[in-house]
Order: sequence, then C-alpha cells, then structure tokens
Amino acid sequence: MNSSDWSAVLAVQRATHATLQVLSAQLVDLDLTASEINALANLADGRGRTVSELGAAVGSRPTTLTSVLDRLERRGHVTRGNRPGDRRAVLIELTSSGLETAAIIRKAIADLERRALAGLSAEAVAGLRAALHALTEVSS
Repeated sequence: MNSSDWSAVLAVQRATHATLQVLSAQLVDLDLTASEINALANLADGRGRTVSELGAAVGSRPTTLTSVLDRLERRGHVTRGNRPGDRRAVLIELTSSGLETAAIIRKAIADLERRALAGLSAEAVAGLRAALHALTEVSS
C-alpha cells in the first residue's frame, strides 16, 4: 500500500478490531462484551461517574450505554444511584466484584499496550496519543 492509499481513520478501525480480538480472547472467562469491558475499564479507578460522563469516556451516547449498564448491574458489577447534590443525575459506581473485574481488565489492557508499543520511542507514543486525541475531538 502506498502512502496515498493510507488512511489514519481506517488504521484506527483496524487497530481497534485487532485489540478487541486480543482482549476478548484474553478475557473470555469474564463473559463480557467489548462494550462491557470498555465501561468497566473506564470505571477501574473506582471513581463514580454520571451516565453522561461515562458515555463520553467510552465514546457512546448515554442512551446506548443504558443497556450495557443494565447488564453490568444485573451481574453485580455496578450500582446506579443519585449524585449527591443533583438528584437528576444518575451516578454509576463499581461494586467490589466490579472493582475486581475492572482491575483484571485494566491489567490485560496495560499488558497489551506494553507489548504493542514496546518498540516505539517516547516521542512516537506521544505522537500517537496526540493523533488519537485529535480524532476523538473531531466529534465534539
């Protein structure tokens, strides 16, 4: 493929597909969908988030995220409650099993990232982060 045929967007889509396949295989015992893995990974720091905050973090509309949260709540990984000071906002928090599962997911992601980026310089990784941020912000 010559450089005029290369597309950053298509490369991101290929990379996303490849990483999801690897993560799905590594995390098969958790019996989670890619969307559930993404949500738990973004909650792994233990900080509660509103549905809209989590939606922004995972790259999903809050309405789309609702079914993911329904499944995670049924499995006992998250709880939904009111945000202190704002009864209209729903706060998503991990349960103890959710924290354990999220830690497993974050470790798998960190291991994959370490393997995938090991051959790149710090400058190349910084450039990758900048490019991904730019592509993410295009939708804002």
